[in-house]
Amino acid sequence: MAVRDDAGAPSSHLTSGSREFFVLTYGALVAQLCKDHETDEDVNKYLDQMGYNIGVRLVEDFLARSNIKKCRSYNETADIIAKVAFKMYLGITPSVTCSKESGNEFSLVLEKNPLIEFVEELPAGRSSLCYCNLLCGAIRGALEMIHLPADVQFIQDRLKGGDVTEIGITFLRKIDDKKTKKK
Repeated sequence: MAVRDDAGAPSSHLTSGSREFFVLTYGALVAQLCKDHETDEDVNKYLDQMGYNIGVRLVEDFLARSNIKKCRSYNETADIIAKVAFKMYLGITPSVTCSKESGNEFSLVLEKNPLIEFVEELPAGRSSLCYCNLLCGAIRGALEMIHLPADVQFIQDRLKGGDVTEIGITFLRKIDDKKTKKK
């Protein structure tokens, strides 16, 4: 049975204590990857692949717990990612902006990023590190599992001097209007 918040959305999986444990464990993982891999590119790829594998598995849990119906547009999909998925798994709700008139590019803007809660700066000599690349991989993996291939990457990162953390999502396939209409 899913716990719901006042707005009817599923509440976050993580309690304050377990969220802190997750964030600290994630930090230790990134630190170990930095020791194991010489280049930021290698660490970024590993974090993305790890996130992808999580997203592939997490989407079933998300669909079962959220009772979300099929989205009819990319805009609706981006809103569900921000308002339901991020809330459910990280306890935050990013804002969503549409980046292009084509309607297939969106940004998720995180005023607060729980993964960097205890991180003040990137490790020395790691200026190209995408510390939270696991998030991009998880979003990409989950979207691919529901047949919505997407390019997902950081646009802004607080750890690199950005005002916010911003994740860009570009859906790679046009929605077929014939398939989305109710029969």
